[in-house]
Amino acid sequence: MHVNAKKIATAGLLAAFSAVLIVLASVIESSSLFFIAAASFCVGIALREWGIGLGAGYLVASTLVNLIVSPNKFYCLTFAAMGLYLLLVELFWKRTKHRTVALWVFKYVIFNCMYLPALVFFQELFFTKKITGILWIVVLLAGQAALFVYDEAYRYFQRVIWGKLRGKLQ
Repeated sequence: MHVNAKKIATAGLLAAFSAVLIVLASVIESSSLFFIAAASFCVGIALREWGIGLGAGYLVASTLVNLIVSPNKFYCLTFAAMGLYLLLVELFWKRTKHRTVALWVFKYVIFNCMYLPALVFFQELFFTKKITGILWIVVLLAGQAALFVYDEAYRYFQRVIWGKLRGKLQ
């Protein structure tokens, strides 16, 4: 059995960094979504560096670490959902011919498969009272816009920031 110690050490550092970001999300509530999104970018690093299989293993392991250390377990669920989104998008990207329109359609389908049930069945987790009518549509559309911003930030992170840091860690 061949064990790549450098890969394991880097995965451990990424898991610890994502745990710190999730704890920071609990401490600095006003920036919680930013910290959770940044933590999920670590899943993207694992996916791009080591492939889908090890990236999925990293997602499971880092989610379990986050569940142990985070005071807010709901943030761990959000982190896992964002990581799962990245996992499925990377898997789709590798299996297709990199068609941009098909990729964006897939991204919105995956996102809405997670977002709509949460919005319909678990409103009390997000809002103090039940939302209906036009406000529900506004929240639905805001989620779509948030996905676009999240995805663009992830792509920028992978292309520019991780592109610069990558050489320093290897």
